[in-house]
Amino acid sequence: MRLIQAGCRLAHRGWLLGLLVLAWWPAPGAAAITVRDDTGRAVTLAQPAARIVSLAPHATELLFAIGAGERIVGTVSHSDYPSAARRIPRVGGYSRLDLERIVALEPALIVGWSSGNPPTVLARLRALGFAVYESEPRAVTDIAEALRRLGALTGERAQAEAAAQRLAAGFAELRQAHAEDRPVATFYQVWADPLLTVNGEHIISEVIALCGGRNVFSGLAALTPRVDVEAVLAADPQAIVASGMAAARPEWLDAWRAWPALRAVRTGQLHFVPPDLLQRPTPRLLTGARQLCAQLDEARAAIDEEAGDE
Repeated sequence: MRLIQAGCRLAHRGWLLGLLVLAWWPAPGAAAITVRDDTGRAVTLAQPAARIVSLAPHATELLFAIGAGERIVGTVSHSDYPSAARRIPRVGGYSRLDLERIVALEPALIVGWSSGNPPTVLARLRALGFAVYESEPRAVTDIAEALRRLGALTGERAQAEAAAQRLAAGFAELRQAHAEDRPVATFYQVWADPLLTVNGEHIISEVIALCGGRNVFSGLAALTPRVDVEAVLAADPQAIVASGMAAARPEWLDAWRAWPALRAVRTGQLHFVPPDLLQRPTPRLLTGARQLCAQLDEARAAIDEEAGDE
């Protein structure tokens, strides 16, 4: 019975939404706003979105970065930056969304996450008539492009363009500064149990390369592959960089000291970058990249010092 009632409520919402779509559609001669999301799908709005639901923490950050944060009427758990994001009503977790709650908010735009949100939920929202923009930045340049596209959909083109240019300039500066650096074999540890890393297609691997590092697991097929301790020992990285769950250095990073012959351990190159600064494709990635570059510079100096002592 509860499922039947929920279905009736969604059907009623769908009927109301149909009326809203007619109201939002541009009058003859008015210019609609159309952009393509990261799946290549066209997203069209009659006018800049006044009510937005964000279904990913990184999407929430992107919207705040372009000055559209105050228009977010619903978001998911872990959307915690900037601090104002913590006060936005929740519509579940990014992988367990409350469809009825999203519909009830009657957003003009929904910003989803291709690899994080259930595809069936995104498809259902589209079937109900909602404009859904799927965000999946896989490269540094994708973040700037996402800012511009969301700026168009929200009417914040100027602020979005300024944020995109600052981001591009910052990464260009880092890229130039480290273009001639000697590569540092780097293992990026996402988690300890299971032991997870990133492959060469991940945006974090691009940042490692930009800093003059070499991702020792770049050749693996999965975007965030599972590896084992033996594989890490065989790769013998010169630096290990860990993430974790929050801003505190994870205790499991120091577990590598059990293998003193490992080059990263022998030279003291066990580093940490808060996960939000590298694992969220937002303008804060530049801050994380600067930290990572400094750590790989330290590793490079330690390698040279060890070589000089031999």
